[in-house]
Amino acid sequence: MILGLDISTSITGFCILDNSGEIIRSDVWDMRNKKYFATEFDKAEHIKNGLFEMKVQYPIVKVVIEKPFMFFGSGGSSAKTMSTLQRFNGMISWICYDTFKQAPVYFTAQQARKLNEIKIAKGSNTKKEILKWVLDKYPNFSVEYTHHGNPKPKYFDIADAIVIAKAGLK
Repeated sequence: MILGLDISTSITGFCILDNSGEIIRSDVWDMRNKKYFATEFDKAEHIKNGLFEMKVQYPIVKVVIEKPFMFFGSGGSSAKTMSTLQRFNGMISWICYDTFKQAPVYFTAQQARKLNEIKIAKGSNTKKEILKWVLDKYPNFSVEYTHHGNPKPKYFDIADAIVIAKAGLK
């Protein structure tokens, strides 16, 4: 089985696929509550506990992680935010290595989309397009919506984790 991770300090998406590419489990670790997750270390500990549970329940043979974004763009992340994401990605990467006794494989979002033959038209909302691809590919995948009719944020992170995990099959 393959574990795909879309790592973030607020919501980290995960997906476990079997060798044929079927979703065994997908969800998120939501760490937006500052009362319980005051530091990056609190968040990393939470994910570590979740990964240990997965190790006990599933025969994970490969861990695939989305590389954090590394370029500045207009309206994009600050150096501080990018540094935090890099550091947190490193923490979770080490926890994965320690838990599963293997080095993770890394893909950029663009590499994972290319391996899955996902084409995003210029000007399109990438997050919505990725979620649409997942819904088309996995008809049993269900999404909860807000009262405004938008997908709840966690489903974008789960969709990203699915795309990363599928790239790991290629």
